[in-house]
Amino acid sequence: MLTSALSMLSFALIGAITPGPVNIIATSSGANFGWRKTLPHVSGATLGYVLVVLVSGLGLNSLNQVLPQFTHILQYAGAAFLLYMAFKIATAAAETDTESTGLSSPPSLAQGAMAQLLNPKAWLVAMSGVALFVATQAEANLYLSLFVSLSFVACFICVGCWAVFGQLISRWLNTPKRLRFFNRTLGAMLALTVTTLFI
Repeated sequence: MLTSALSMLSFALIGAITPGPVNIIATSSGANFGWRKTLPHVSGATLGYVLVVLVSGLGLNSLNQVLPQFTHILQYAGAAFLLYMAFKIATAAAETDTESTGLSSPPSLAQGAMAQLLNPKAWLVAMSGVALFVATQAEANLYLSLFVSLSFVACFICVGCWAVFGQLISRWLNTPKRLRFFNRTLGAMLALTVTTLFI
């Protein structure tokens, strides 16, 4: 079981540390508000991902058979939410910029969870992990519990690292012009991730 746990942890860490919508939002929030104020987003994203893994393990395939449109609904809802967050990031205030309509506060726990629940990358990673590490086991519930626990740890650490990275580069973003450029770049990157949902 130790070998399986190490494999699960490696898989979860790789899935959580790679760039994606949730990590882009964490980086932007870390740069604009600092790591501590980004913790609600990190926590929400972690709880959202754990729920995704749990639902995947408990029968997402059954849901898809009953409601085949589920993946399409998720795809369009996710695209709309991510475009909304991209707009908020791109138009975030840069200290002296009072005309901005973007992020005036760090993303909340609920927004972090929603970003993860509507993130197709999260669902694909979770379903792949469940297929690899849970579905083939005789004691599926035990392995699902282990995978959910390890996913919680990996997601919290990795999304938190992106928030810390944002805070660290905020020292370079010490002028409104640089911060505006950074926010617009991250907003554009997040909007571009939406196109991958439809490829």
